[in-house]
Amino acid sequence: MSYSLHILRRCATAAGLALASLVAQAQANPELPGQGVKVLPLKSSIAEETFQTLLVMKALQKLGYDVQPIQEVEYPTAHIAVGNGDATFLADHWNPLHADYFQNAGGEAKLYRQGVYSGNAAQGYLIDKKTADQYKITHLDQLKDPALAKIFDSNGDGKADLTGCNPGWGCEAVIEHHLSAYGLRATVTHNQGSYAALMADTITRYKAGKPVLYYTWTPYWVSNELKPGTDVVWLQVPFSSLPGEQKGLNTQLPNGKNYGFVVNNQHIVANQAWAKANPAAAKLFAVMHLPVADINAQNHLMSQGQNKPADIERHVNGWIKAHQATFDGWLAQARAAAATPAK
Repeated sequence: MSYSLHILRRCATAAGLALASLVAQAQANPELPGQGVKVLPLKSSIAEETFQTLLVMKALQKLGYDVQPIQEVEYPTAHIAVGNGDATFLADHWNPLHADYFQNAGGEAKLYRQGVYSGNAAQGYLIDKKTADQYKITHLDQLKDPALAKIFDSNGDGKADLTGCNPGWGCEAVIEHHLSAYGLRATVTHNQGSYAALMADTITRYKAGKPVLYYTWTPYWVSNELKPGTDVVWLQVPFSSLPGEQKGLNTQLPNGKNYGFVVNNQHIVANQAWAKANPAAAKLFAVMHLPVADINAQNHLMSQGQNKPADIERHVNGWIKAHQATFDGWLAQARAAAATPAK
């Protein structure tokens, strides 16, 4: 179902959701503080985000919430939908990468963002190690040299082909900014489309012994397939330069290296009014935390063919079983928050 049809078919406003939440909670038992309250989750087109989103959904269900199927929309629209109360939460808000989307949707006045769902998410540009060593390429701006850029030409136009980022993900704006900031417009092409398909082609080229240049992030399965330091290397940038709300941020790491992106934290963002009316869910969103290694491991399973809904459901259930005490601890804190009188 499209986002537009989804919105047309539901008639609840943010105020209506909040009122329904308060009424339902008044009738709920302590174990099920969300009983009768509808939850509308969103995610982007990145299939791997289903794992994180479904884990939140299962925790909400344990608290009694009536969780609806995931609706898929890209980040800019998702933030606005959550801010307006047309949806309840998004489990993969990247901060500061999505800072513009957060502000455009109304900022803290309309969006609830507490706690860190997953930390230390890295992004950047990589090339195959063989080419890096052979031509001593360590920095992205070296590709201003047409001779070096041509090494990564895959379509015969003489320019380097960079496997880039889908429109609406946020990373595409940074890449486009970098191409201008580092003087790469004349020698590098930012290839966009289906990232999964483009990366599949990039990996095929790598396995055929051809040079590759691509953008990726962690946690994600790509770095299990092309291992940094062994198969590929990260490229540095000459200086920090970011667009929009990120302007002025320093991307240099404590070790002095600069890969052009701020290390991000992933957060669960929810409608602010709904979160205030649902202290159990708000507390849950604040305390849930997934290690990057666990997300990477699940994403790798998906890249190996375990990517059907039943597979992801099994992965989530398996994670809960392996971390039952942690999962139950989240629920206990959420129930305690619901039982605490509002100040």
